[in-house]
Amino acid sequence: MKALCWHGKNDIRCDTVPDPKIEDARDVIIKVTSCAICGSDLHLMDGLMPTMKSGDVLGHEFMGEVVEVGQGFTKFKKGDRIVVPFNINCGECDQCRRGNWSVCERSNRNGEMAAAQFGFPTAGLFGYSHLTGGYWGGQAEYVRVPMADVAPMKVPEGMTDDDVLFLTDIFPTGYQGAEHAEIRPGDTTAIWGVGPVGYFAIQSAKVMGAERIIAIESVPERIALAKKAGATDIIDFSKEDTYERILEITKGKGADSVIDCVGMEASGGHGMAGMLDAVKEKLTSSERTTALDQAIRAVRGCGVVSVPGVYGGPVSVNMGSIVQKGLTMRSGQTHVKRYLEPLTKLIQAGKIDTTSLISHRSTDLKQGPDLYQKFKDKTDGCTKVVFNLA
Repeated sequence: MKALCWHGKNDIRCDTVPDPKIEDARDVIIKVTSCAICGSDLHLMDGLMPTMKSGDVLGHEFMGEVVEVGQGFTKFKKGDRIVVPFNINCGECDQCRRGNWSVCERSNRNGEMAAAQFGFPTAGLFGYSHLTGGYWGGQAEYVRVPMADVAPMKVPEGMTDDDVLFLTDIFPTGYQGAEHAEIRPGDTTAIWGVGPVGYFAIQSAKVMGAERIIAIESVPERIALAKKAGATDIIDFSKEDTYERILEITKGKGADSVIDCVGMEASGGHGMAGMLDAVKEKLTSSERTTALDQAIRAVRGCGVVSVPGVYGGPVSVNMGSIVQKGLTMRSGQTHVKRYLEPLTKLIQAGKIDTTSLISHRSTDLKQGPDLYQKFKDKTDGCTKVVFNLA
């Protein structure tokens, strides 16, 4: 089969690799009908996640048709269309029973490696390094889905791939980011980054009743997306001071909550801070905390800092601000299974736009390397890439 594979920093190729096979009674094999490139995949492309191996199949946003099932498997049958969350869940461990699906204790085949890095064996993930289990991902023609009797969901009748594809990651991630922000009707929330996660965080904040939604972005196409999603205020961080503008918008109070949808590859902003960050970016490939630093500074006292943006290792943050301002910080990989049913209902009710962010489509994985580069460089108006393979 054809698949998009990692071969090193900035080296993504469309390879021919062996077809997946059933390895366990709880497995299913799906023929991928749609998959997408995620912003988190760019961290792999940029070499920021350890333990990748040449030839690893990428991709954790995918769905498709069941073509083979493990012996005795009964949840799905051949021909069923299913959405597959990016994290893999055993359904039996203590964390799964608590509904903390992203920290499943059994699905990561390299749990001891994750525990050495993070202090805990986090869940297995599709297409996301051997630190998270080394499972091949879904930017491929076929995928083996382990423990498929737990997390995947059958697509409801009448819903298209475009309707549900982003339930695999970015919609639940944006929603959880907004939920972690504890948004109440009438609140002001500020959201750093209007990539795909930020786009859904804005829509989720609107659904939750936020009165003012401040989007911090500099890319014209993403600014347009922010407005379409429901942002009431736009701060172009390349042209103005984010902190000062948030104080102006909130009459000196600061935002009730802030959401960092950027993560480890934040770009510099306006003024001296932006210049210093640009220098740091040239000199080192370490994680950059510009968005998180700004968010911590701009939230009001006893406000909430939500971090759905990905960080992979140690970073320095202003702990003094967190303590002295009495802030609450919440983060974590997304508990996708927790949100599948309620978010499906929001889509069916027409309260969420799942398609406007898609700028580029392809029916051929051979175009993957070029589209990865466009998505990374934000060229050609690229805001989201989807492969429709069937």
